[in-house]
Amino acid sequence: MLLAIMSLVSCDDSIEENLPKEEFSALNQENKKRCFTMDKLEDNLSKDKNIASKMSAIEEHTRNFIKKGNFKRLANGVIQIPVVFHVIYRWSSENLALSVLQGQIDALNEDFNMQNPNRRALPSEFASVEANVGIKFVIKKVIRVRNFKKRKWRPNDDMKYTSKGGSDAVNPQEFLNFWIVNSMPYKKGQILGYAQFPGGNWATDGIVVAKNFVGPRFRTATHEVGHYLNLRHIWGDGGCYASDFVYDTPNAKGPSRGCPSYPTAECGSNNMTMNFMDYSYDSCMYMFTKGQSYRMNAVFAPGGFREAMAK
Repeated sequence: MLLAIMSLVSCDDSIEENLPKEEFSALNQENKKRCFTMDKLEDNLSKDKNIASKMSAIEEHTRNFIKKGNFKRLANGVIQIPVVFHVIYRWSSENLALSVLQGQIDALNEDFNMQNPNRRALPSEFASVEANVGIKFVIKKVIRVRNFKKRKWRPNDDMKYTSKGGSDAVNPQEFLNFWIVNSMPYKKGQILGYAQFPGGNWATDGIVVAKNFVGPRFRTATHEVGHYLNLRHIWGDGGCYASDFVYDTPNAKGPSRGCPSYPTAECGSNNMTMNFMDYSYDSCMYMFTKGQSYRMNAVFAPGGFREAMAK
């Protein structure tokens, strides 16, 4: 397992097809956006050798949870996750209104409770593995920080520290800290967001999303919360033989682009391009699987990394 953790590679995302005109015009259409989660994990692993052993222990706990097959809590209750938004802005237009933040919460609640409005397009092949994860998100607090000096942010976690012009995490053992920044340019593209996997430093625990991708019509936060709850990309960040550690997601050669038509076949099976942990356009992602649900719920189970959040 240590080898699997240490061999993670980076990931790209293509530009969202339906960006509002005023937002899309600010971005080069030839550029690609990046989900930076795996890059960030690789960086964190190189700086802190203890993270690998913590993540291995989390994987062992996850395997045992799934092996026992005790998913009664999934059917009988909903885990409620309180969210602390950190809105870090330079101009007033970047200081997202509470209605936008609530719209983002509503989108998360749709996606984690099998209520995404596009799920009616789900192919019958995958209907038997579609899952209601059973997680409800609620706004606990909104922290607004005006930083006149920062027009853009690097994915180096500076936004997570008040001393660096950002905002310190609030009780990350019990709250999902959600940082929103104006932009995150990287190389020739833009980063939509990134997350920290279970097992990392509590001071930086949470997700970061660029403000242009926050709101009821975007699924960047859903994807990043999936990582935050210990999901990997559906293609396993490798080729056909790489694993995302989930038994009911088909192998894939790599990330999807755009809005693929069904069926799209690779690795001897049809791709689950509509899975939230792929890179299809937002309007074309609308499902988690049972295996992904079990994996996410494992972090809340007794002994899980996020157990305190579920109490």
